[in-house]
Amino acid sequence: MRILIIGGTRNIGFSLAQDLLADGHHVTIFNRGKTPDTLPDAVERLRGDRTDPAQVEAALAGRSFDAVVDMVLYKGVEAETMARLLNGRVGHYIFVSTGQVYLVREGIQRPFRESDYEGRLMPAPKPNTYGYEEWLYGVEKRQAEDALAAAWAKDKFPYTSLRLPMINSERDHFYRLYGYVLRLLDGGPILVPETPDYPLRHLYSGDGVRAIRRALESGPGQGRAYNIAQDETVSLEKFLRILGDLLNVEPQVVKVRRSLLEANGFLPDCSPFSDRWMSELDNTLSKTELGMTYTPLREYLGRLVRYYAENPMPLRPHGYRRRQSEIQFSLSLAEESS
Repeated sequence: MRILIIGGTRNIGFSLAQDLLADGHHVTIFNRGKTPDTLPDAVERLRGDRTDPAQVEAALAGRSFDAVVDMVLYKGVEAETMARLLNGRVGHYIFVSTGQVYLVREGIQRPFRESDYEGRLMPAPKPNTYGYEEWLYGVEKRQAEDALAAAWAKDKFPYTSLRLPMINSERDHFYRLYGYVLRLLDGGPILVPETPDYPLRHLYSGDGVRAIRRALESGPGQGRAYNIAQDETVSLEKFLRILGDLLNVEPQVVKVRRSLLEANGFLPDCSPFSDRWMSELDNTLSKTELGMTYTPLREYLGRLVRYYAENPMPLRPHGYRRRQSEIQFSLSLAEESS
């Protein structure tokens, strides 16, 4: 197959490109060329800014593909551009969307199902805030999905949308899981907000790659959306106990008022999985229609722990930069309560 990956040099896109190449597919990536690229030379590179329709059109002129996997589609206008340019020139267009499309909905309960998509959206939070940026991300991803759905309804543009939650990966350039590993290994407190204490239902990156492969193997897109997520739903404390057990460490969890953590600038770094914008997805449809199976949580966390042990990470990733302040803050709380 001739497969175009838009993005392709980070996280799932990088792993997908190598996986497809190993299976004998002709792989092309399209991106700006600004992210370090260590993909094999056999991967064809196209350069351009996907937010500029003229650059996208120039890069894809005269080309057609059996499939396109869009890892970095964020806005409705960008989706409209792709549907217009690739109409009649692609067999299957796979949009890697997000569970955040549900988090901007009103009146639905976790875990979210595909049928929960339609309905009234929550009002926008205060501009220039973290909450507003996260809300906008979910709304714009919905606009992209809606643009592709409109193209399906009008021209039978062959898309499939895959909605993914938080991804735990060897290649997470934000080092979110690794930040927890460092805090467990240093033996200090892990500061987490008291509320809301939403359960976690993440996704292993390898399963994300497999979900895309399953969608590719299913044939032409049929205007459908699928939630892709691990089977287990766990509390953050149970998640940390599993991770601590793999590291032979007892987690020292300290619960603090969210407003106090925010006021001291510790969130989201001190506990990124406590974010209000972490989705929890029901994966039933992906298993019944795509034949997906998911790697058990403990098994994939073990793989990631081994990977971190064998591959040196940055000594002080961004999310760990205020670790000493976190420890001092925890000590001051203990003194106040004694």
